[in-house]
Amino acid sequence: MADDLLKADEQASKSDAPVEGQQGKQRSDRKKVVVVGLGMVGIAFIEKLMKLDAKRREYDIIVIGEEAHVAYNRVGLTSFFQHRKVEDLYLNPKDWYSGMSDGSLNYHLNTIVTEIHPDSRVVVTSKGDTVPYDVLVLATGSDAVLPRHTPNWDAKGVFVYRTIDDLQRLIDFSATVKGSNGAVVGGGLLGLEAAKAMMDLEEFNKVKLIERNRWVLSRQLDGDAGGLVVEQVRNLGLDVLLNKRVGKIDVDEDHHVKGVTFEDGESMDCKCICFAIGIKARDELARKAGIKTADRGGGIVITPDLSTSQPDIFAIGECASWEGQTFGLIAPGIEMADVLAFNLTEAKVHAPRKFKRPDLSTKLKLLGVDVASFGDFFADRDGPKELPARRGAKKEGVVKVDDPLKAATDGPPPPPVKALSYKDPFQAVYKKYLFTLDGKYLLGGMMIGDTKDYVKLVPMVKNQKVLEVPPSQLILGASKGGDDDADDLDDDTQVCSCHNVTKGDVAKSVKDGTCKSIGEVKSCTKAGTGCGGCMPLIQNIFNKEMKAMGAEVLNHLCPHFAYSRADLYNIISVKKLRSLPEVMKEAGKDPTSLGCEVCKPTLGSIFASLFNQHVMDKPLHGLQDTNDKFLANIQRNGTFSVIPRVAGGEITPDKLIVIGNVAKKYNLYTKITGGQRIDMFGARKQDLIEIWTELVKGGMESGHAYAKSLRTVKSCVGTTWCRFGIGDSVGMAVRLEERYKSIRSPHKIKGGVSGCVRECAEAQNKDFGLIASEKGFSVFVGGNGGATPRHSELLAKDVPPSDVIPILDRYLMFYIRTADKLQRTARWMENLPGGIKYLREVVLEDKLGICGELEKQMQELVGTFFCEWTEAIKDEERRKAFKQFDNTDDSMENVEVVKEREQERPTYWPKESAKEDFRGQKWSSLSWQPIIKASHFASASASPSGTSANVKRGDTQLAVFKVKDKYYATQQMCPHKRAFVLSDGLIGDDVANNKLWVSCPYHKRNYLLGGETAGKCDNDADVNIATFLVEERDDGWVYLKLPPVEELDGVLGTEKWKVKKEESGEDVFESVDRKLKGLRGRKLIGESHFDKERPLSKAVTVGGEGGGGGIDW
Repeated sequence: MADDLLKADEQASKSDAPVEGQQGKQRSDRKKVVVVGLGMVGIAFIEKLMKLDAKRREYDIIVIGEEAHVAYNRVGLTSFFQHRKVEDLYLNPKDWYSGMSDGSLNYHLNTIVTEIHPDSRVVVTSKGDTVPYDVLVLATGSDAVLPRHTPNWDAKGVFVYRTIDDLQRLIDFSATVKGSNGAVVGGGLLGLEAAKAMMDLEEFNKVKLIERNRWVLSRQLDGDAGGLVVEQVRNLGLDVLLNKRVGKIDVDEDHHVKGVTFEDGESMDCKCICFAIGIKARDELARKAGIKTADRGGGIVITPDLSTSQPDIFAIGECASWEGQTFGLIAPGIEMADVLAFNLTEAKVHAPRKFKRPDLSTKLKLLGVDVASFGDFFADRDGPKELPARRGAKKEGVVKVDDPLKAATDGPPPPPVKALSYKDPFQAVYKKYLFTLDGKYLLGGMMIGDTKDYVKLVPMVKNQKVLEVPPSQLILGASKGGDDDADDLDDDTQVCSCHNVTKGDVAKSVKDGTCKSIGEVKSCTKAGTGCGGCMPLIQNIFNKEMKAMGAEVLNHLCPHFAYSRADLYNIISVKKLRSLPEVMKEAGKDPTSLGCEVCKPTLGSIFASLFNQHVMDKPLHGLQDTNDKFLANIQRNGTFSVIPRVAGGEITPDKLIVIGNVAKKYNLYTKITGGQRIDMFGARKQDLIEIWTELVKGGMESGHAYAKSLRTVKSCVGTTWCRFGIGDSVGMAVRLEERYKSIRSPHKIKGGVSGCVRECAEAQNKDFGLIASEKGFSVFVGGNGGATPRHSELLAKDVPPSDVIPILDRYLMFYIRTADKLQRTARWMENLPGGIKYLREVVLEDKLGICGELEKQMQELVGTFFCEWTEAIKDEERRKAFKQFDNTDDSMENVEVVKEREQERPTYWPKESAKEDFRGQKWSSLSWQPIIKASHFASASASPSGTSANVKRGDTQLAVFKVKDKYYATQQMCPHKRAFVLSDGLIGDDVANNKLWVSCPYHKRNYLLGGETAGKCDNDADVNIATFLVEERDDGWVYLKLPPVEELDGVLGTEKWKVKKEESGEDVFESVDRKLKGLRGRKLIGESHFDKERPLSKAVTVGGEGGGGGIDW
């Protein structure tokens, strides 16, 4: 019975070997995996299966081993001759097996499985015990071959080199024939290992290696390389006999070995012979059970998924025959173990893996000689097994012979391979690398003496990527050129396209002493004050110029703090600070300061990353830039975009209809984005609540496109639909987006998941990306598009789906903790000391001991998720923020609308700023006017930026602020782009210089609010704004001192400054459209393929005209 098999006390009574045990009662609801064979491949499978099954716990494992030992390192057997300690060879200590809880692993030693009954799903042992299985894995390995056709092969003194017991017998016997000669038959890898072991015994007078070929290691090396190895090992004292075959073993009257006679008639004295001439797969157990075995060469026949001819029975390792081959190296067996463990656990969420042609590359030190062969190392002799293929092209280097007669007379064409060789007899170095005929692909090679490039060359062969260097450089190294660094930029290189600023402009402003901070560079040169995409480059130029002048380059967040963003993150985290005043008191230069447009959003992001409160809650709301303040991206005309989350790009027809209905009802411009979701543009601030109410009711939630957080995880269709897919990219993308949505970070984060190496999701230019492989997913990090694109780097390869989340949790949390302000992961990776190597040490190897903490912190953020829009529409206080004007329900358009391709968009920016002297405007008269109720500003003291209001008087829009119990009033329009947005700007101050300003939310023009300089732009001398006196009175109203309505409208009226179509210049596509017009199949601007069938178009569209003729969605 199975329970009988697993009783340790019963086994203790039957054997003196170490006893095995039962670690907890096995659960009946778990499948039982029985593994026959506790060798290196068997234990590799067990370890992998337990790791992948750790969370789900679907399996309990019973392993039955024939030897008295737990799994040991058979590859390292030679070391046993030195230390003689079996335990030093164990792959896992004995207590590892006994430490498994809950019945997950039960092991049994000194037990032979004698029968398999596939019909009843049981195995029987030599002791008569019966063990049931759900899954049976045969890892029975192989036996060393003895030449049974050779006379006296069974004489006393004949050994093989296979197990610990074999070695112990050899050690014991050698002591009885001390001073005689020993012989090893076989010059392969195992033969050289055996020869070294016999030399290490120091019992023999001479050790002789007998090899039937002209050189040793003939399965790995060519004649030149093998000959060099022979020369080397002879110098180390090993006598090598080549071209010799053993004819018979000479024995004395007691059947003891006394020598060998070769087939050529020569003889040699020896008293001990170790045969290392090959192995034979142990398939007798399977053969007896009716499982299909290979007729030629032996072995249990397996399919690519490692299954045998019987259901739920698998074979791995040296006992398995794949495509008529068995493998005597450990690497193919480990690969089989990986594939099978993966398929038993991960195939539900990933395409099953298949065992393919194994990599037979080897790198060893044999008798002190470094030897390596990799890839298709005999491609020049036998022809290449495979050739790289270009897309849509024939195989690289294939030579086609059109003349059959010529082929018959001249023989087959030479292999389509070119060899590059290097031989240094003085240093005993030999290298031969094999390439395709055009030299673009490395196929394989061999190395003697110098093998340090082995780890670099093996992936080149495996990945079959076009070489980036000439073939000779792989052997000789790169030439030492003296060319200038091509990455250096000339001074006339444009670095800011918005304002046409060159590198020289920035450098000069620093060199001549004009600018001593990055803020002064922006103010002086205008660089970085447009879209801001050039700021990392501007910062880099500034830093280098400052260093060149010997000046200190500070990484301080802004003038209000002498700390970087990462420093402040740690301070806030450790001290649990939750508001701007608390942070200013603990870490600011002036505890009374209000901060500025730089530090406020950064602190708001840090608070969100740590505590995950709603960004519209007081006092956090006053820290948010306009996008976060209104949970939507502000657009050119002061309207906002609406972007629901479409996780992984997967959306149902019902939700598409919801989006369509909303877009049509509110006349929103719609566009599919590069992130695989639908953007709706042109939403008025006052409509956002109603729009999102309808979307939330339709099952949608915030897409966080307004936040510095996860935007999207792009995906291809993967195994969901694609015939090439090997991984469920959609399923993984949806899970990742659902996990990391809403989590605030130093900059926006984008992800991607591709279902195969065709990379349709462009995962390698994302902040994190996954590419499905047969073994799981390869994880790439630190890439991005944008102004300075960067290819991502490989963090971890072939990660099982269940391990992807912990790795990304650690990576993202480490980035959130340590990145600078507004620093993308790409720039963070470039600046990270040690780069990707250090990141691997932190994230994968837990070098800093913080991985558990990083995972816990991410889980806390994930566990506190809420949809910000869902919460906003339910809260009356938050709903009040969504109004265009705070003193009226009127609405106004700020930019003229253009109809294009059946949708409306705002006209383009004006060519020039409004450069009127608004600040110096002389009014005919001024009088106090009640404008807005003082109750609107009741919460001003609780907000870091006070409270602001956009008010309407006549056709003019004005901005009113209450900061630190004092009122300020300005025009609402920022003259830079004529945008009516100043009331939404962040307030900043410089306490030492008595400055207070409002920063335009579009391009950060900072307008001073108080004192004699009120209205002046502190970082752009071309523009300024009008300011007005303001006061609160006892009647509960706030009064502004204003000119007459007509005069005010004549200077600041919305209609006067509304951007109109004719101001944006000529249509840039006009000449293009003229060329396209009339071409067949082209849809021109303003035209539709429905135009000739307009009634059908209107009937099909949601809410179409025509009454009952339309489709009722």
